[in-house]
Amino acid sequence: MSTMVLMINLTSSSVAFAAPTTFNVVDLGAKGDGRTDSTRAFLRAWESGCASPSSTTIYVPQGRYLLNEVLFTGECKGRVTFKIDGTLVAPSDYRILGTSGKWITFNKVQGVSIYGGILDGQGAGLWACKATERSCPFGAGSLEFTYSSEITITGLTSMNSQIFHIVIHDCKNVKLQQVQVTASGNSPNTDGIHVQGSTDVTITQANIKTGDDCISIGPGTTNLWMENINCGPGHGISLGKAANEQGVQNVTVKTATFSGSQNGVRIKTWARPSTGYVKGSSGSQVAMKFDCSPKTPCSGIVLNNVDLTYGSKSASSSCINADGSAFGLVHPSSCLAA
Repeated sequence: MSTMVLMINLTSSSVAFAAPTTFNVVDLGAKGDGRTDSTRAFLRAWESGCASPSSTTIYVPQGRYLLNEVLFTGECKGRVTFKIDGTLVAPSDYRILGTSGKWITFNKVQGVSIYGGILDGQGAGLWACKATERSCPFGAGSLEFTYSSEITITGLTSMNSQIFHIVIHDCKNVKLQQVQVTASGNSPNTDGIHVQGSTDVTITQANIKTGDDCISIGPGTTNLWMENINCGPGHGISLGKAANEQGVQNVTVKTATFSGSQNGVRIKTWARPSTGYVKGSSGSQVAMKFDCSPKTPCSGIVLNNVDLTYGSKSASSSCINADGSAFGLVHPSSCLAA
C-alpha cells in the first residue's frame, strides 16, 4: 500500500493577517496649533474606527489640539484604542463649556483604551469667577465614561479641569493606571476621579493633586480597588454624600499616601433618613475618619494595618456613630465601637 504525504508550506504570501488599522487625526484635518478647532477631525476618526470590525487605533501626534464638547458614542463593531502623544485643549473661554457639564464623553462603548496624552481643561478662569461669587456656570468635567464596559486608561494626565477630572458612571470592568491629576489646591469641585454606579473598577499608581476629593465614590459603586495612591493637596478619598441613594460596598484602599490633604479616607452620611449604606470597606496604611448619622450609622468597617503619622505631632482617629473591627498594627488606636 502506498502512502501519500501532503505538505503545506504557509508563507507570508499565502496567509493574510488582519493588521490593526490606524487613523491619524492630523490626516483627517486636525491641527496641533492649539487654536484651530479639531473637534470634527476627532469625530471623523472615531466614526471610522468605531465602524471597523477589526481593532483600530486613533493616533494623536504631538501638538495641542483644541476640542469643543465632543461625544464618542457606541456601540462599535471592534475595539478602539486612543494612542495620544499630544495635548487635548479645552476652549480658554470657560463659558463655552461651562453650562454643558461635560467636555469629552464616551457613552455606551465597550473595549475602549486610552494610552498617554494630556487633557488641559483650562479651568483657572472659572475658578477665579467662582472665587469672586459672581454668577458663574457650574463648569464641565474633562473626561467621562457612561454606560460602558472593559475600559482601560493608562498614563493619562488631566490638568486644570473646570470641575471633575475623570468620571466613571454606570460602567463595568474599568482599569485606571498611572493616571496623573493636577489642579490648584483651592480649585472648587475639581475631584480627581469620581466613580458612581459602577462595578469592578481598579485604580492603581495614581498621583492626584487637586482642590477637592482625590477620589470620590458615589452611590451604587461595588468592587472598587484603589492601590498605590498618592493624594494631596485635596480632600482625601471620600464615600457618600446625598440622601436616598444606593449603597456602596466592597471598597478597598491599599498603600495610599496622603500629603497636605484635609482627610485620609472618610465616609460621609447625612443626619436625615436615607436608604444608603456602606459595606465591606477597608483601609491600609491610611488615616480614616468616620462621621456618620445616628439614624443611619456606619457598620462593618474593617481597619487592617493602619499606620497614621502626622509629622512630629500625635496622630488621632475620629469615629461618630460607627462600628467595626481592627486587627494587625493599628496606630493610632482604633476608635471603632465593636
